[in-house]
Amino acid sequence: MEMNNSVSGNCNLLEKTKKSIEEISYWTWPDLLVALKHCQDLEQVATSSGILEKCLDSLVGRLAMTSEASPCASTSSPDSSGFRLSCDTRSTESLKNSISRATWCFEDLSVLSPNLIEMLIKSMVSRKCNHVIISRFLFYYQKAKFYTASSDEKRKVSEIVIDMLYTLDPSSISCKSLFGILRVVPSLNISKSSRNKLESLIGSQMDQATLDDLLIPSPYGTSYLYDVNLVLRFLKAFLHGGGWQLSPMRMKKVASLVDLYIAEVAADPCLKSSKFLALVVALPDSSRDSWDELYHAMDIYLEVHAGLSEEEKVKICYALNYEKLSAEACIYLSQNANFPSKSAVQALTSQQLKLKNLLQGTNNTKLYMDSPCNFTKTRGKGKKDEANEQIVLYSGRLDISADNEKLRAHLQGMQWRVMELEKVCKKMQTQMAKIMKSKVSSHSTARSLPRLC
Repeated sequence: MEMNNSVSGNCNLLEKTKKSIEEISYWTWPDLLVALKHCQDLEQVATSSGILEKCLDSLVGRLAMTSEASPCASTSSPDSSGFRLSCDTRSTESLKNSISRATWCFEDLSVLSPNLIEMLIKSMVSRKCNHVIISRFLFYYQKAKFYTASSDEKRKVSEIVIDMLYTLDPSSISCKSLFGILRVVPSLNISKSSRNKLESLIGSQMDQATLDDLLIPSPYGTSYLYDVNLVLRFLKAFLHGGGWQLSPMRMKKVASLVDLYIAEVAADPCLKSSKFLALVVALPDSSRDSWDELYHAMDIYLEVHAGLSEEEKVKICYALNYEKLSAEACIYLSQNANFPSKSAVQALTSQQLKLKNLLQGTNNTKLYMDSPCNFTKTRGKGKKDEANEQIVLYSGRLDISADNEKLRAHLQGMQWRVMELEKVCKKMQTQMAKIMKSKVSSHSTARSLPRLC
């Protein structure tokens, strides 16, 4: 292919090759692969002559035709074992055939060089090929190359795979496979740019992750068990990269996962309070309906880190939303010696406020029940409202006894609930009094002790 007119006159291999390329549409698939292998051996000449571009265009065209043979493939899920087609009438055998049509070329293409793969993927993306198929191929290519590649080759393959995945729709990429890449790249020293892209891709799919995915050992040279900084970067990418797609359901799912993670890392004796607090406040308050799980995580952390100063404990407990704690959690907190007394008072105060609001609501309901019916108020309004009075009286005669029974039963239920809450309130007041009394007695005892020096 390097033989041109200056080398061999009118008869040269380059001209013959260009003439042969004009009939590329008639080439078989093996012929096309052989041509690409030769092109990667002579990449500079093949690129400058346009031969490589034509071979890639022909290859991508055939792949696109194969993908179009399965019209429902775009609805597939990347984490599924096979493509979940939207056509309900398809049988299992048809599904297997569809997967086979989409992935038959993976083994053939895996022999191409990383540079050629990069050009191939860019061309496939520009031709709007199925992103799920592209991502599956990239994961397959990385695994296939890792069997025989050197450390430098693995690094180059990983960087190209990550860069190409970053150009795809994140929802078409398997979250599990991304974590698979993440676990092998630390030893390869990939570029900072590629690492940031990988973390951003994982962060955008945090609602698909599991607790085992997040429990990544900390980097070499650090004292704590798990890489908390990495998870914090995932959460930052999730919040900043999700945009309008951050539905309340996704937020709550991630919050539940983070609560489990915090409870797991809280037992690490080397975890600094600043990192623990950063995890607690990483997500907005609206992402949690209940803070009971975070209270239990804090309890574990404060018990393991008993040497924390009072100021550090107060700072951690300040992040706790007492209004979203259950009555049971508040009672436990008020009796928990791991928490500062200020937190116990806040918990009890929060519950008293809830009780007060509930009692006010019950009294308002009772007042409404005791008030005269609406039709008696209309009698004093004159003749203009007589028609309305008759309508109200008539509707009251229809089912007034049944309505009264329902309201009476509802009121009795509310009254029983208030009685139970009053008992809880008295118990809380007793606990608060004991806490305040013990605090005062401890201060007075401290003052009465003689100075030793």
